[in-house]
Amino acid sequence: MTAVDAPSALAGAQPVKASPEPGTEWWRAPFRTFQTNLREIDADLDTGEVLDFLEGFGANVWLLSVGGIVSNYPTALASQTPNPTLVGRTSGDLVGDAVSAAAERGIRVLGRMDFSKVDRRRAEEHPEWLFVNAEGENQVYNGLVSVCPSGPYYQEQVFEVITEVLTRYDIAGFFLNWMSFNEVDYSRTYWGVCHCLACRAGFAAFAPGTPLPLEPSSPGYRTWQDYARLTLDDLTARLRAHIRSLAPGAALTLGDRADIVFHEANNGVGRPLWHHLTAEHVSAAKAYRPQVPVLVNSVGFVDMPYRLAGEEPNHFAQFLIQAIAHGAVPSTYVMGRPGDSPYENIEVAGELTRFHRDHADVYAGLRPDADVLLVRGDRVAPDRAEGVRSEFEGLYLSLSESHLPFDVLSSTRIADLGSPGDGVGSLTGYRVVVLADVGELAPEAVAALDVFVAAGGSVLATGSSALAAGTGQLAGSPVRRHLASLTSVEATRAAYVRLPGTTPSRHPWGRPAPVIGALHVIEPHPDASVALPTLGRAPYGPPEKCYGHTEADHPGYAERTVSRGTATGTVAHLPWTVGRVYREQGLRAVRDEVATRVRALGARPIGTGIPEQLQVVRGRSDAGTVVHLLNRSGDAVQRFLDPVPIAPVELRLPWSGPPPRARALVAGVDVPVSPTEGGIRLTTPTVGRFEVLVLE
Repeated sequence: MTAVDAPSALAGAQPVKASPEPGTEWWRAPFRTFQTNLREIDADLDTGEVLDFLEGFGANVWLLSVGGIVSNYPTALASQTPNPTLVGRTSGDLVGDAVSAAAERGIRVLGRMDFSKVDRRRAEEHPEWLFVNAEGENQVYNGLVSVCPSGPYYQEQVFEVITEVLTRYDIAGFFLNWMSFNEVDYSRTYWGVCHCLACRAGFAAFAPGTPLPLEPSSPGYRTWQDYARLTLDDLTARLRAHIRSLAPGAALTLGDRADIVFHEANNGVGRPLWHHLTAEHVSAAKAYRPQVPVLVNSVGFVDMPYRLAGEEPNHFAQFLIQAIAHGAVPSTYVMGRPGDSPYENIEVAGELTRFHRDHADVYAGLRPDADVLLVRGDRVAPDRAEGVRSEFEGLYLSLSESHLPFDVLSSTRIADLGSPGDGVGSLTGYRVVVLADVGELAPEAVAALDVFVAAGGSVLATGSSALAAGTGQLAGSPVRRHLASLTSVEATRAAYVRLPGTTPSRHPWGRPAPVIGALHVIEPHPDASVALPTLGRAPYGPPEKCYGHTEADHPGYAERTVSRGTATGTVAHLPWTVGRVYREQGLRAVRDEVATRVRALGARPIGTGIPEQLQVVRGRSDAGTVVHLLNRSGDAVQRFLDPVPIAPVELRLPWSGPPPRARALVAGVDVPVSPTEGGIRLTTPTVGRFEVLVLE
């Protein structure tokens, strides 16, 4: 018996149906969200006061704490805990008051639910609901006990709660906070893999004979990750179907298979800052399912333990700018009532939210329109994870600073884009796929990339990407044999790849680039073309012995063309971790070599002489071609500073047909457009924090 079929304590209750137009869903149109993450003591909030704030802020969706750990309505379910301070509210029902008042103003209410924990009493009554580590301990935090998604609470009771809420209130949808296998708690203490009876039985059925792992270093941990992911995917699908059965116009906001994909943009204390994190997450979701909204819930405070301290306004602005530039929904998140969170960043958050509101026609249907797809490795061994991440970030920066518009994709989704369905994107629209040291590919991913190349696309692999069984995996791979992998620090220290060109001194070695991370020794196919000779190692100390490098017979670059009918594709390989060199050492010669190779494989440049600090994000919406220009001059170590205005520059865009009308939305001016070879050219206005060009 499935959870949807389970007997309901609310049997016979009639759901309150939302009433969208036939064939439409409200979340397909641009919207803007504000979240009040309420404390128990906020049950008496003035709904009219909050709605006044939301309207002035530019939001038209209120993400409101509804149920789970505490219910802000008078629940009748034994599994739920009513907020004890509701007794001080005249109606005794905060959710009912909020939904009614919001409906009068045309504002929708999304219900925030947190089913990750239960109180002590229910934990003692239902031990079968709970997370259990390998030592038999429950995960307890501030008196609350974590539950497990494999157990009956998520698999059965959650459906009862959703039913209760939807039969009482016209809720526009739900967000389920922290629906995951909680290996880590709020204090970032690691508890391990859940060993509850439901996980033991479920994992044994999923992977017979594989011991349930303890932690990431345990054998079978990657198999456990697959089990956890598929368990959550199944639960998401069933919850989505259950919500639709009760309220066809209500959305589920959750992972990348929900109606709305959720991403929380935050700045955790002690975490190295990756300036492009928000853009990366949105891009990965939109490349996978372009038509599905991504809600970027931007945290207004520094970190959960420091929720009274507002985030730096420049940093917070980047959350929202990166979100809307890549087609996501802007959302701002505060603790408690808006008036209890006097953060300085609220001002810039409101400015950007209202900008999105005022240009909703431009953001309607905004989706990626890039030549390049950058694939990050999301299934790698723990000992490789840091290096693979560095490779990805270095390639990300190389493409961004070279003004080659690109999208991001998880390596686990390549096969999905090879055979798109259910709103999934396609490889077909890209010219170049870059594999960022992703390692061995699944057979389905290999097949998808082979079809892509046969149709005329190009693949550029770096490091260990698409290498297996001593050869290249792709049909058109230039790697005939994979002879060796140099991956230790000592094995690659003093190894070089010689880049094209000369130095001012015209040294016979040209421009050697250091190998940092890994060098894979390959034998190219006889019909492959090669470049970038590698230099054999020599002593690097003491200085008296620092000589003796010789040119090796294995290349630092190889490519091979594949022809089928009138289509000619290319598979190229940089068998070293070239992205890490730029990420960790900042050598622009290496960055420029990557960009040169990507352009030669088919990516179309945006222009020349554009400052590296001006990021170009190209997309398409119902309004036409949309180009976001992001001023990255404020990016600094562990912070965002005030950006320095960037003077007008000339952009060149691919275009067919008569030159379009172009307008700069932030500056509020029309931009002259003229034809050029292969497209059009235009000159930007001065770019402050950002600019948006619309080509109709």
